[in-house]
Amino acid sequence: MKITLITLILIFIGMQFIPVDRTNPEFDKSKEIFLPEHIKPLIKDACYDCHSYETKWPWYSSIAPMSYSVSKNVAHARQGLNFSIWEDYDDETKHKKMRELFRAVYAAMPLGDYIRFHAEADLTKEQRTLIRDWAKEIIDAKEMSASK
Repeated sequence: MKITLITLILIFIGMQFIPVDRTNPEFDKSKEIFLPEHIKPLIKDACYDCHSYETKWPWYSSIAPMSYSVSKNVAHARQGLNFSIWEDYDDETKHKKMRELFRAVYAAMPLGDYIRFHAEADLTKEQRTLIRDWAKEIIDAKEMSASK
């Protein structure tokens, strides 16, 4: 029992020396998504920690094994949608990502695990509706211009 406990402690200590990516790369602010004033705080509070280069890395993102999970989740989220590089996306990709945002904000995002540690990110039904209405306006405008 004693050897098992010492082994587990040594493994935990050793895990702390395995580096993880917790960076916020420099980016051109002119390429960031334009958000209307009534939408900006909602998206910033609920989405930016994972879907931008403005992640606020929490204290537990420095402690393995949580650091592995947080770093992996942020990298995956940025790969799927990154508000910091919105203007680098072509029009078709922007449209696709806006449709995904429209669907995801209904109930799937932000993730429950994230909300557990970040209560400010828990969007109300009304806030979700505001974001969805904004996204729908953009989607509809794109589809209207494409049909002309």
